[in-house]
Amino acid sequence: MKEYYQLSANEVKQKVNGYEDPIKEEDVKLHKEQFGANELEEGKKKSWVQIFLEQFRDFLVIILIIAAIVSGFLGDAESAIVILVVITINAILGTVQTLKAEASLNSLKELSGPEAKVLRNGDVVLLSTKEITVGDTILLEAGDVVPADGRLTENYSLKIDESALTGESLGVEKNEDVIADEVPLGDRLNMVYSGSFVTYGRGTFVVTHIGMKTEVGKIASLLKSTSEKKTPLQVNLDQFGQKLSIIILIFCGILFGISVFRGENIGNAFMFAVALAVAAIPEALSSIVTIVLSFGTQKMAKEGAIIRKLQAVEGLGSVSIICSDKTGTLTQNKMTVEHYYTEGRVIATDAINVKKDTQNQLLTFSILCNDSTNKEGVEIGDPTETALVNLGLKLGVNAEDIRAAYPREAEIPFDSDRKLMTTVHEFEGKQLMVVKGAVDVLTERMTKIQKALDGDQSAVIEITADDIAAIKKQNQAFSENGLRVLAFAYKEIDKAYEPGVEDEDDLTFLGLISMMDPPREESKAAVTECIKAGIKPIMITGDHKVTAAAIAKRIGILHEMSEACEGAEIDGLSDEELKDFVEGISVYARVSPEHKIRIVRAWQEKGNIVSMTGDGVNDAPALKQADIGVAMGITGTEVSKDAAAMVLTDDNFATIVKAVENGRNVYKNIKDSIQFLLSGNFGAILAVLYASIAGLPVPFAPVHLLFINLLTDSLPAIALGLEPHTKEVMEEKPRPMNESILTRDFLAKIGSEGLVIAIMTMIGFMIGYRTGGGVLGSTFAFGILCLSRLVHGFNCKSDHPVLFTNKFFNNIYLIGAFAVGFILITVVLTVPVLHGIFKVTTLSITQLFIVYGLALANLPIIQLMKLIKIKFKQGKN
Repeated sequence: MKEYYQLSANEVKQKVNGYEDPIKEEDVKLHKEQFGANELEEGKKKSWVQIFLEQFRDFLVIILIIAAIVSGFLGDAESAIVILVVITINAILGTVQTLKAEASLNSLKELSGPEAKVLRNGDVVLLSTKEITVGDTILLEAGDVVPADGRLTENYSLKIDESALTGESLGVEKNEDVIADEVPLGDRLNMVYSGSFVTYGRGTFVVTHIGMKTEVGKIASLLKSTSEKKTPLQVNLDQFGQKLSIIILIFCGILFGISVFRGENIGNAFMFAVALAVAAIPEALSSIVTIVLSFGTQKMAKEGAIIRKLQAVEGLGSVSIICSDKTGTLTQNKMTVEHYYTEGRVIATDAINVKKDTQNQLLTFSILCNDSTNKEGVEIGDPTETALVNLGLKLGVNAEDIRAAYPREAEIPFDSDRKLMTTVHEFEGKQLMVVKGAVDVLTERMTKIQKALDGDQSAVIEITADDIAAIKKQNQAFSENGLRVLAFAYKEIDKAYEPGVEDEDDLTFLGLISMMDPPREESKAAVTECIKAGIKPIMITGDHKVTAAAIAKRIGILHEMSEACEGAEIDGLSDEELKDFVEGISVYARVSPEHKIRIVRAWQEKGNIVSMTGDGVNDAPALKQADIGVAMGITGTEVSKDAAAMVLTDDNFATIVKAVENGRNVYKNIKDSIQFLLSGNFGAILAVLYASIAGLPVPFAPVHLLFINLLTDSLPAIALGLEPHTKEVMEEKPRPMNESILTRDFLAKIGSEGLVIAIMTMIGFMIGYRTGGGVLGSTFAFGILCLSRLVHGFNCKSDHPVLFTNKFFNNIYLIGAFAVGFILITVVLTVPVLHGIFKVTTLSITQLFIVYGLALANLPIIQLMKLIKIKFKQGKN
């Protein structure tokens, strides 16, 4: 069955209404019942209660809830309250973040203009866009937002900006011609689409689709059906929580069995096993991660990136593929003149000399045969015409002054059939007709050419076949580099004679002007930085292949044309074939929203973490499908911003590189915090396990483990999460998507460092136990474990030794956490009134310094272990 763009206007009317006249009132009612209102459907949203309850689905949180309930039943209310408070705070933080969520469909609804000019019962009436139905005839003029999809029936030089839908930066020149072949959205020149807007001319169209059936509606459907992806950190923490909980529960089960086997009371043995589980499971981890990510968002906001979803901070640091839109993201979204071609020479804009006759004449004519304006920075008009006016301003020539000096006497407006525009002006007593338009059209109408003589003078001579060949060759060279080209010509006519279309011949060629939407200045450096960091940048755009490839080559994304393809090539590929196909492609042109999602999904299925950047409505579904969606804050539509996890306030592609660096540093810091928590917890478990196996008293009371949990765990862990960022992370390749936090190397570090802490703790316990019995031994063990963990924070700053380096003192938060923890544990050990609460006994000054000495010994020992490990690796290499 033929599409609407493959039918004539009358055939479309016949198809939607059953007749060629404007829709009748009785059919309006029938169509409204059949097709519904012209609005987008809203997806069902979760209540805040549902969102809050979802925060408790984490496996680690479930284990902690069970531990809290058991603690409460066994009379340990303090432990139960602490656990429940910690996980509730974390749930509240998660809920608040989520409630700032998706409003994509609402933003899409706002795209529709509030009113439209509709032909009803022979009269033009203003109606709410909701009232429009299939078969209505809509009138359009410059400035109007298109309220529905439809087929053009009348066209008067109509130009429509469809960049939000197609990604194409230029306004599209429309026509009424039937299109025989199947073509992509951006090439359906006889159709108009909801959400686009008219930049020039006027026209009428018959409505073919409304509401969810429009192209914008299809995007809304895609948004509803596109599921958000968990970031690598979320996946890792889920897996990490499950593995850790199982390991800790096994340990606690073994200890419980040993205690019961040794004849201890079952209730007491179980109570201690639960207390140890609570101490060993880092329940503050979720809160610490949230705090670290929040600080990361603040840092990134100062650098031009607003984070809408906390986990995106870390997720950005993991990306291995960045799929970027072209228009407004890698480019400036502003047409700019690149070259003049006149008198047989190509002149770059920086080399234009307005003192030269021909160059000055070309600049003057380009401003006069032009309807755009730029007053005090406010640009009005077609982007290509605006570029010509802006060049004048750059060269010190004001368009208003030129137009005042040479007023327009007559004009023949541009239309897409002629592909020409003509204006008439008086120059030095002569009436000149200035013509601009497509090169292929003008070369057929030229009989003369203006060429340079000796000096700065020029002369008009007969044009030759060689001249025309040279002009066409230069036009082709410009076009192959993705440049848009306009030709300028003129001829003298009689005064008071008003020319018509038939007079647009016997012209004198003046020159060509090439222009393009140029890359952002910082894009090339940003792309280079991405490649250096092991990230593959990919351009995905609705623009033409030649234009996209030219930009991609300039900034380093594309090297060979074989790396570029069009969306139509993807249509014929299955999902499996596409997975192989994407490997060799760096530029995708003329793509639809569906193509973008398929490309993103193909990379994801190959095990990559994908970021998608964009600014248009057409980018929103892919932004949501991507692991990390990045929208542009200035040029971006509300739809793209709401679908994204991050918004760039400066629309600067280079900011993404800073965000990647921030993300990698955040992940490193979170991993350092986890290393700190687990190695300390492992030390405590080893100490208890050793005591149980050796038949010694349990070295810790439950209140000791609670104190460690609240103070010596949380403060240094948060401080490590705020460790100053380094640029070294950008020299590493992105980590694999399936890489667990608990890698073999990471577990080895936790094990070896935990063992050192356990040895120091048990040495202290044995000194105290042999000197003054179980309570003194327990006091020694408690003090040493607390202080060891505080000291251990400095060990976790880096895999390299930091003792005696500037890096040892560069984190004021860690120094502060150590100072607070040191003071608190010293107070607990030395103030008698607290001894009963914390199950400790008074220590002498000598005993206190033994506790300090054994705890501090962890620092040089572990630093020496790091140095030996580095030397060993260097020796192997």
